[in-house]
Amino acid sequence: MNYKMLHTCIRVMDLEKSLKFYKEALGFVETRRKDFPEHEFTLVFLSDQARQYELELTYNYNPNKPYEIGNGFSHVAVSVDDLEESQRRHEGMGYKVTKLIGLPGSPPRYYFVTDPDGYDIEVIRAN
Repeated sequence: MNYKMLHTCIRVMDLEKSLKFYKEALGFVETRRKDFPEHEFTLVFLSDQARQYELELTYNYNPNKPYEIGNGFSHVAVSVDDLEESQRRHEGMGYKVTKLIGLPGSPPRYYFVTDPDGYDIEVIRAN
């Protein structure tokens, strides 16, 4: 059997704010949207230019409190050609951004940027 990754789902408090982050900060494009007003939720699927994997944003209408991300989830990762420029860009956009980091004994090759709901996105230098 051959399994293929399809998407990762995260729940968001403010759909427009989250769409702005993923589109403007990471260059993702909306691939499809499913509205279920009778059940009070919307699903929006985003992907990078290769469109081989998607991020699903689930927006439940009128959430009363922020979601708990939990201690088992860590992050979503993307790669970029110019890591330093990407980090400066995200800082300039006003997002929470870490310093450049490397694994122990290795030069810096990634950083984290936090989306509007508190999900960490690891941005890794492309090889």
